[in-house]
Amino acid sequence: MPERNVVSWTAMVRGYVEEGMITEAGTLFWQMPEKNVVSWTVMLGGFIRDSRIDDARRLFDMMPEKDVVAQTNMVLGYCQDGRVDEGREIFDEMPKKNVISWTTMISGYVNNNRIDVARKLFEVMPEKNEVSWTAMLMGYTQCGRIQDAWELFKAMPMKSVVASNSMILGLGQNGEVQKARVVFDQMREKDDATWSGMIKVYERKGYELEVIDLFTLMQKEGVRVNFPSLISVLSVCASLASLDHGRQVHAQLVRCQFDVDVYVASVLITMYIKCGELVKGKLIFDNFASKDIVMWNSIISGYAQYGLGEKSLKVFHEMFSSGVMPDDVTLVGVLSACSYTGKVKEGREIFESMKSKYLVEPKTEHYACMVDLLGRAGQVEDAMKLIEAMPFEPDAIIWGSLLGACRTHMKLDLAEVAAKKLLQLEPKNAGPYILLSNIYASQGRFHDVAELRKNMRKRNVIKPPGCSWIEVEKKVHMFTGRDCVSHPEHPMIMRMLEKIGGLLREAGYCPDSSFVLHDVDEEEKVHSLRYHSEKLAVAYGLVKLPEGVPIRVMKNLRVCGDCHSAIKLISKVMGREIILRDANRFHHFKDGLCSCRDYW
Repeated sequence: MPERNVVSWTAMVRGYVEEGMITEAGTLFWQMPEKNVVSWTVMLGGFIRDSRIDDARRLFDMMPEKDVVAQTNMVLGYCQDGRVDEGREIFDEMPKKNVISWTTMISGYVNNNRIDVARKLFEVMPEKNEVSWTAMLMGYTQCGRIQDAWELFKAMPMKSVVASNSMILGLGQNGEVQKARVVFDQMREKDDATWSGMIKVYERKGYELEVIDLFTLMQKEGVRVNFPSLISVLSVCASLASLDHGRQVHAQLVRCQFDVDVYVASVLITMYIKCGELVKGKLIFDNFASKDIVMWNSIISGYAQYGLGEKSLKVFHEMFSSGVMPDDVTLVGVLSACSYTGKVKEGREIFESMKSKYLVEPKTEHYACMVDLLGRAGQVEDAMKLIEAMPFEPDAIIWGSLLGACRTHMKLDLAEVAAKKLLQLEPKNAGPYILLSNIYASQGRFHDVAELRKNMRKRNVIKPPGCSWIEVEKKVHMFTGRDCVSHPEHPMIMRMLEKIGGLLREAGYCPDSSFVLHDVDEEEKVHSLRYHSEKLAVAYGLVKLPEGVPIRVMKNLRVCGDCHSAIKLISKVMGREIILRDANRFHHFKDGLCSCRDYW
């Protein structure tokens, strides 16, 4: 340039600053033949951006003219460096302060966890804008003072999208999900963060059906779903076994080319496995070249949950041979596979070589798998010896595994030991009371059953209600063990139950009434086995799903023995494939047989 003016020089300095080349910017700045207030402010901003606060202060002191922008920048620099009191000195010395200066100082206090000082300054602020209100609000939400945030939010004359989003997440994290939804519904404008925030709140707080409803609403309104929302929805699809929605999310991931990500592939594998589509999960696994440990773990655990111990062990050995070292989760998966299929010898070998061969220190969860493995196989005394030899105190999961084995093999003496330990560790857990009560009742010890009920009432222990659900036409239908009178298609379900009942009787089915004893709460009436939640869900599936389509049912608790026997027969007499996922594993019923081979 044959001629350069102060604007040219400043533009060049600004260019270096914006590229992070602060030393070069400084060299050029000091060569400037003349500098104006903008030049000084640009260089000051460069030092602050580079966290060179002391250099910024020296330059600030040299400035012949300090305008409000330079002074505000200096306040910002000190606050970002954690030197809030020095920032406040500059702020107090400013002859003129605009709304940006006030907001910068308030944000400085907020970001340095001095929220009450920020609020005092906010109260005396002569003029507040949307950014000021939002900064103060986010201060409260970030430090968990949700009630203060809520009161401030209600008082806000203008509620920005950012403020509303912050409020949704804050209320959600505090468990006030309904209030979060009110904020969401009242927003005139919503951005990506609004939708993904509400979905995340629902997902984290267990409102799984609401996640699906919101996802459906997004589709109707033509909102493009972002990556975090898709992952949240996919996790919920896995939890609910909502296969239709899971496939829909998978299609969107493919369209956005997110499916090539190894993390996404792992989540997809888990989703398909939990939805009873093991073949589809394995297909994704096989088609992915660079498998990480999470993918290997997903498929190993998947085979375990389906009772396919041989395949789980095969994949485990393939993984080790390919040079991928197993971790804690891998070994829990493969030991569970041995447990679910009665492979005691293989399980013992893997457990005993964990440290030497796989370089993994056995933890509580690995001991729990071994206790479960031995207990299921009837080696209850060996399981107890293993517990006694543990290098740390056994937890509730381990005692629960032992108690379950004692229930199956009627080992009353050890059952009482395990139950007492469980009641010490988890006095509010109804599980040990129920299992021990069933053992007592099956042996005619009704006095002990009455005593257990009395203790449950005294400790205010509530038995969680059993519930099952099934997805039909992209809608999840929930059934409890009480009844299905509230269901709009109740008459059809009852007619199907009548039909099933007749066919089962003809096939020689005899209900096992011992399983009614699971319910020990006197306030809840004992219901007929015929109306257990999994039977209601299966009946609904038979009514609504066409022949050839598998009936997929989920249950929040372990399936009872009577229902297991009944559903096996239903699969035969109705000629249907039924996939039941309970709290522990999958049961794949077909032609009167179950994939668990009755070892569960």
